[in-house]
Amino acid sequence: MLNEAINLENSPGTDEGPERRVRDRGATERAILAAAKGLLAEEGFQNFGINAVARRAGCDKQLIYRYYGGLDGLVEAIGADLGTWVKDRIPEDAGGMFLLTYGDLMERLSLLLLDALRNDPLMRRILAWEISENTEQVRRLSEARSKALALWLERMRGSLAPPKGVDAAVNAVVIAAIQHLVLAGAAGGQCAGLSLKTPKDWEKAALALKRIVRGVYG
Repeated sequence: MLNEAINLENSPGTDEGPERRVRDRGATERAILAAAKGLLAEEGFQNFGINAVARRAGCDKQLIYRYYGGLDGLVEAIGADLGTWVKDRIPEDAGGMFLLTYGDLMERLSLLLLDALRNDPLMRRILAWEISENTEQVRRLSEARSKALALWLERMRGSLAPPKGVDAAVNAVVIAAIQHLVLAGAAGGQCAGLSLKTPKDWEKAALALKRIVRGVYG
């Protein structure tokens, strides 16, 4: 279906009219973005280029320049998409849970973040790059993810105040622990002797995370 849309977009002789061409452009842009994200998740920045993205998307590389302005624009679009990732994977509704305290909020955020990172190869890649590569492209993706997560927390907390002595540094350490747990699990199936291979293993990890969060935030 996406290939059909891209072929129509690439065909200068189509007479479907402006409305059809606009719709096909949208499909092409989505196909290019999906191809870029898939390529990054599988191969990283080393093989990330206009030609490789165009091949995966099944489109002419000139369309990437036309719609995204080139590789930098494509990275910007992926960064913007990370904000949507936070909204989609970490919903702002309470999921039936009453958020009466800051501890309630952080428990929900921690468990949702753990699950979301486990199920997203590209986001795991970005986390790994943050601690291994100091490039402009990695910084832009990292900043976009961090900003989206901070905005989520700010919107959700409302009037909820953290316990005395708990600040952004504490939040950062808790989130870093979650991120490391997921990366270690994906890389070797364990973290500090804790097996992270089966659903039951991850349930055990989630329970431990809840205990830590409650111990810190109340």
